[in-house]
Amino acid sequence: MPTSTPAPAIQWPAHFHPDHAPVHVVNDLFIPAPAEHIWAWLIRAPLWPTWYANSKVDWAPGRSSDLALGLEFEWKTFGVHIRSCVQEFVPCERIAWNGVGFGAEVYHAWLIIPQAGGCRVLTEETQHGWGARLMHFFMPYRMYDGHVLWLESLSIQATGGMPPAL
Repeated sequence: MPTSTPAPAIQWPAHFHPDHAPVHVVNDLFIPAPAEHIWAWLIRAPLWPTWYANSKVDWAPGRSSDLALGLEFEWKTFGVHIRSCVQEFVPCERIAWNGVGFGAEVYHAWLIIPQAGGCRVLTEETQHGWGARLMHFFMPYRMYDGHVLWLESLSIQATGGMPPAL
């Protein structure tokens, strides 16, 4: 009997598992580009604001230009200042970071799944906190829509090639 390989899945810390989080958003998009291009644009956080309008990244001069396991960074998204740390990092396959901001504690993960002609890119985020709950209650599609924009913008960048060196 043939066996199938299970689809890759997010490796959730227990606290952030969707079964235990009041806010959970899932987005995915097929991107017609190699995993290496998608990965390079995704980990080059200082460039996010140039192609993803919902981000502003505070990057210390002289610091490596790419995200890495354990790297802490500060940024602003959805109007909230976030302190994040990269929790998972498997090149060209998966990355995840946590984040703490005003009224929110988050975990945002990405999977890059190679397929014929490109890659399926999956992003999921879970959130805890009063601010996260309020935002989700009053604007239930805001994070979903923001992640659609992020994925579509990532697709444009990745199909154009590798990001510039910083």
